[in-house]
Amino acid sequence: MHITGEGRILSIYIGESDHWHHRPLYQAIVELANKNGLAGATVTRGIEGFGTRSRIIKTANILRLSEDLPIIIEIVDKAKRIDKFLPLLDEMVT
Repeated sequence: MHITGEGRILSIYIGESDHWHHRPLYQAIVELANKNGLAGATVTRGIEGFGTRSRIIKTANILRLSEDLPIIIEIVDKAKRIDKFLPLLDEMVT
């Protein structure tokens, strides 16, 4: 889908080890966005970070390699379509 004019970016921050129904959560979210006809989605793997569930810094540094690096999912579309998509994420992302 091609969008023209003003759009919105929805950023979702999760951990690499997060799953939804026995598969990576990021894959499930991207497939749901695609199935719902949103304009685009990108998944980026972070090289370092920490979050609410762990104050320990997760890193890709070879000396302290983490198995739960940050994942950022960015979904783009018109604001109205993003707003309609948000309730679908409520159950998946806590």
